[in-house]
Amino acid sequence: MSPLLEVRNLTIEFPAAAVRTSSESKNKDTHSKVPQLLFPAARDVSFSIREGEVLGLVGESGSGKSITSLAIMRLLPQQAKVSGDLVFSEDSAAKNLLTLSDESMRQLRGAKIAMIFQEPMTALNPVMRVGDQIAEALLAHGTHSRREAAQLAVQAMAEVAISEPDRRARDHPHQLSGGMRQRVMIAMAIANRPRLLIADEPTTALDVTIQAQILDLLGELRHKFGLAMLFIAHDLAVVSQIADRVAVMYAGVVVEIGTKAQIFKTPTHPYTRGLLEAVPRLNTERGQPLQTIEGSVPPLHSLPPGCTFAPRCDLRIPECTRALPELIEVASGHWCRCPVVIRENKS
Repeated sequence: MSPLLEVRNLTIEFPAAAVRTSSESKNKDTHSKVPQLLFPAARDVSFSIREGEVLGLVGESGSGKSITSLAIMRLLPQQAKVSGDLVFSEDSAAKNLLTLSDESMRQLRGAKIAMIFQEPMTALNPVMRVGDQIAEALLAHGTHSRREAAQLAVQAMAEVAISEPDRRARDHPHQLSGGMRQRVMIAMAIANRPRLLIADEPTTALDVTIQAQILDLLGELRHKFGLAMLFIAHDLAVVSQIADRVAVMYAGVVVEIGTKAQIFKTPTHPYTRGLLEAVPRLNTERGQPLQTIEGSVPPLHSLPPGCTFAPRCDLRIPECTRALPELIEVASGHWCRCPVVIRENKS
């Protein structure tokens, strides 16, 4: 059975502003510029999501998680250069999202693939009633009348456990709490009964109690509607509660992917190990300093050659700096991108 979504060798690049050299700046007769460079926001990203499965995508801020999700939704700015394949299977027919026409993608977006954006207050229209905004998501696909869309919007709000949905549908976003606004975003996403839901850090701005409620809600909706989900987060604890499999990203590259048990119990990539070791535990001594990963994520304009994690890695070997390592299978369904692991696996 083919995956619902298969991302193959996805690379996303953005052009850098042309910069005039100092010698050219001094010469008034020179108008040439340095050739435009392309900076990679994501490189060789590959993963798949099966029907009804939740894939957790984790990593530090700036690792390329959100940019990958926007590429799947075809919401990147025009200057972005995207290559690779984004294969979505619909009714036994596979479609490459990158080659679809704008109109075909518009019909697919929201109806078959929906997204919960990171910050509801910026994603929701502040001057529209929330019920009207949910109804608009239904009307965009032309399958309902305005009256039907309004009724289905209230029904969607009830499905995400918003109390008094008829009354709340007439509220504006600023009249709702953070948790309620997030539920409205989820209601908007599920209103058309999509097959794939992309959740971009849906619990980041919420307190722990509301986080748990939103995670429970997403779990219930997943089983009720058979949703597949790409769940993006930087919080490993949150991902461990909802994901079936986990992909770890660093500096625009997927460095490890496997089942939840493989990633949390037997991590292989040094970056994944570092992330897990940095998480405080109940038995951590209060006077003991927390574990950290030395250094910081490199900026796009100065990525190191080879493995992007090599400058921060204590296990690096000469092969780490020669070329971007391949993603190899170190155990059944467990993949890792690390020369050290590759060498150990061969031996």
